[in-house]
Amino acid sequence: MLRLDRLVNVLGGYGARLCHAPASREVELRSVVVHDPTDTRPATGDVFLAVGVDSAAEAVRLARSARAAAMLVRGSPPLDESVLAEARAGGIAVLLVEPEVSWSQLSGVVYGLVLEGRETDAGRGPTDLFAFADTLATEIGSAVTIEDQMSRVLAYSGSQQTADPARLETILGRRVPDTVRRLFEGKGVFAHLATSDEPLFVDPSPAHGLRGRMVVAVRAGRELLGSIWVECEQPLSGTRRTVLGDGARAVALHLLRSRVSADLERQVESDLVIRLLEGTADAPAVVSRLGLPRGRFRVIALQAHIGQERHAGVLLAFERATTGFGWSRPGRSTLFGNTLYTLLPCDNDVAPALDWLAAIVNVLPRQVTVLAGVGGAAEPTQLAAGRQEADESLALRTARPGGAPVVYDESWDEILLQRLRAAASSGRVPARGPVAELTRHDAEHGTRYLATLRAWLEAQGDLAVAAARLDVHPNTVRYRLRRMAEITDLRLELPEKRLAMIIALAVSPDTRS
Repeated sequence: MLRLDRLVNVLGGYGARLCHAPASREVELRSVVVHDPTDTRPATGDVFLAVGVDSAAEAVRLARSARAAAMLVRGSPPLDESVLAEARAGGIAVLLVEPEVSWSQLSGVVYGLVLEGRETDAGRGPTDLFAFADTLATEIGSAVTIEDQMSRVLAYSGSQQTADPARLETILGRRVPDTVRRLFEGKGVFAHLATSDEPLFVDPSPAHGLRGRMVVAVRAGRELLGSIWVECEQPLSGTRRTVLGDGARAVALHLLRSRVSADLERQVESDLVIRLLEGTADAPAVVSRLGLPRGRFRVIALQAHIGQERHAGVLLAFERATTGFGWSRPGRSTLFGNTLYTLLPCDNDVAPALDWLAAIVNVLPRQVTVLAGVGGAAEPTQLAAGRQEADESLALRTARPGGAPVVYDESWDEILLQRLRAAASSGRVPARGPVAELTRHDAEHGTRYLATLRAWLEAQGDLAVAAARLDVHPNTVRYRLRRMAEITDLRLELPEKRLAMIIALAVSPDTRS
């Protein structure tokens, strides 16, 4: 059941601001009414959409006459006190809508929420297309299949005792067999569904295991959403034909509600994930709201592109990552810019993250290129740091010509150097000191003192190893070290000096080999 509190929370993400609420936000909302100035008949509904109403005062008056519990009206805060007093008197919650938000978008969201909140007498929600297919089959007296626009099965009625081979194969394969689909295409069935709302009879075809079908398009406006197929040997007529047409309109509402509900759930999930990635004091509570288990998580940062197109690929990845009910998916995702972020409960074991990435890649088209980075295991309160690790791992993967996703646990040393190089590029490396002075000396005199210092440090002071790396005699290394000590204050006997020089050599762009 949809309550006022959820309506307010969801619409807040669409630019609607609550200016007044009744004493309780647990008010149940079951219906919607849209203002229509051309219709003089009285209309009532729990949620009143003041479309085309210029003033908030007039909107409240109309909402009271519609016996609404909540209303949406365009306007800017604050509202006049007299308007708020009128709303209080009528027990109406007032939500102000920003001018940039379209009524068509808001109405779709409101209708979706209200439809989602309803339940049938059997306790099933409107998304239960199988229950609807059973009801339709009972009223028509024949088996029913509901398909999407790609001939994939969405639902079907229960009894299969009299089903023909084509229906059985369709149900088992979850889509119309290619041979039957080509038959329908040759008969012009799909062309008819694309342009007409009238039911069409398809003649039996024993060669294809088909007894005959009555089919009608499921449409929302001009958009074809799917179709309803009834197994029958003769065209439906009279009441049965009317029931089929009404059924198509009902299924259209089901499919629209499912689409809106999925978008709403994605937005709610996305907002909560972003809160965790940006850092929030109530992280454990947010994790619980997302339906995730207690424990530690990894942040996965993913980018996907098709050629030079940087957005289509990641949108496809986001759609795949958020398909299905929350409890049926291991992680929770959000799309931020051109990066898909997913929180995955996998603690110290990185295998679930790599398996999740492999599954995403497997369901994407082959032409999509996927780059990914995986952060280290993090507590809920550490997920902001986990996101930074995932971003840096992704950046490291992007810089590489190919290979597997970069995992922070395995590449933390490279990421540390990347951070230090970023600091160096902003001028945080001292302009003076042994490394800087030897760099200048080499540039001015053509010496190789810096390379010698690097080789000696990497060899941990072993003259023979350093000489082998430089392809010179150990005495040459010894001589260069004496000359370098005359140029700058090396003090190689001090561990902290050696460590500082190693870092400076690793991060300074002019010294990296």
